[in-house]
Amino acid sequence: MQVVSCPSCGAEVSFRSHASVMAVCEYCNTRVLKDADAVQNLGKIGSVLEDYSPLCLNASGVLGGRAFTVIGRIQLRYAAGMWNEWYLQFADGGNGWLGDASGQYTVTTLRKPEGELPAFEQLAPGQQYTVGKERYTAADIRSAECSGGQGELPFKVGDGWQARVADLRLGESFVTLDYSDGAQPQLYHGIAVTLGSMQMQLLRDDEQIRRTAGRYRGKLDTLNCPSCGSAIQYLPGLTANLVCQSCRTSIDAASPQAQVLAAGAKLEQVSTSLALGASGKLGNQDYTVLGILRRQDYEGSSWTEYLLYSGRKGFTWLVETDEGWFRSNVMDKWPSWDGPASSACTFDKIRYAKLYDYEAKVTFAAGAFNWRVSVGDEAKVYEFKQGVVQLAAELTGEELSWSRATPMSRDQVKAWFGKAYRGPEPGAPLLDSAAGKRYTSVAKGMIMMLLAINAIPLLASFTSTFMYSVIAALAIYIPAKILDAMDK
Repeated sequence: MQVVSCPSCGAEVSFRSHASVMAVCEYCNTRVLKDADAVQNLGKIGSVLEDYSPLCLNASGVLGGRAFTVIGRIQLRYAAGMWNEWYLQFADGGNGWLGDASGQYTVTTLRKPEGELPAFEQLAPGQQYTVGKERYTAADIRSAECSGGQGELPFKVGDGWQARVADLRLGESFVTLDYSDGAQPQLYHGIAVTLGSMQMQLLRDDEQIRRTAGRYRGKLDTLNCPSCGSAIQYLPGLTANLVCQSCRTSIDAASPQAQVLAAGAKLEQVSTSLALGASGKLGNQDYTVLGILRRQDYEGSSWTEYLLYSGRKGFTWLVETDEGWFRSNVMDKWPSWDGPASSACTFDKIRYAKLYDYEAKVTFAAGAFNWRVSVGDEAKVYEFKQGVVQLAAELTGEELSWSRATPMSRDQVKAWFGKAYRGPEPGAPLLDSAAGKRYTSVAKGMIMMLLAINAIPLLASFTSTFMYSVIAALAIYIPAKILDAMDK
């Protein structure tokens, strides 16, 4: 370990890794450049916004039999949110990065590329690319900038430093292509992990998280909507993109001063089974409803998605559809899928048949989210099913994600939330939407088309064609009613 004095305030600054090029003074945020026989003052860097992640400097763990310690951190912001990259020093002298994005973790180390890699401009989410000897699927492509840092880092970085990165996945294998230094990317390879699988120690406990979340160097600002003044409940630093439930203004809360992103439209209040702030106990963990989305497909069917958060378990979703309730989680390990044209995907050697694909559009949003969301956002969704388990791939122009959903009864949801549940009672009909009537709806459309086609013959010879039209309509409508009844 090398210990130097901060050229700005004189405090001790430690370099534990020989690979570290600069370190951030914990007292004055000065960037200290390590030189051969001296140190240089590179100016200050922004403070990191403390979030609800239990990770911190000096936390330690083990991965693949290799012990490591967290010695640095940079915080990156992009158009739809923010994430942390934690710099790791392994006990054997190696280094790596622990990606931390809303409770999803990956560990990667620098590798030498084998073969030609695609240009940054050629990458698109959902497309497959050869890296080494394997075919990886592009998960997301981001241009981001550094908004803060702390500890030791292996390169010079400051506020506004630009990063161009692409993440690719294959099962639980993970690749990051970093184009920040030019057209030829650096290749980082690793896997998706959990804090439990890495046997993490010296993490922040719930009380430490509660006391520090949302603070910049000890400052904590209460957040009111800058449009209408209403108080907004959120998780500072973790849910940085908010939608005021009073005036529907979209707000960026990832910086010390909340910024209005778009004027809130005056929307009618949407009745939901769970309200923002409702608390429930799922299993033995306490969860709170942070955000609510209402989405709709191109046929007019709508459903409601509730974003829940637990201090120990992170995020989960409850989805209320016309077919009932589902619990959904983002997948760390990805299915094998050949793309949108494929009729199936495979996960853990089990084949999931494709149900349908559709465009999903956000029609209502309120509360706090860990990415930027607004009314009108669209995504292409591909759903697959095996037994009662459903997998869904959600594709936008910037990102592909996978989630796994399992059904649950309305009784279970009510038991979890108790008096906070305000939806239909168990045994009542499902959501009043196109659900439960999908076959009938299609039949009605076909009947209207039939009548339109036969309009001229009906006028010319009513008696000779009317009976045939009635019989054809019944032949379409009655089977549709039977199919809808069987679906319930």
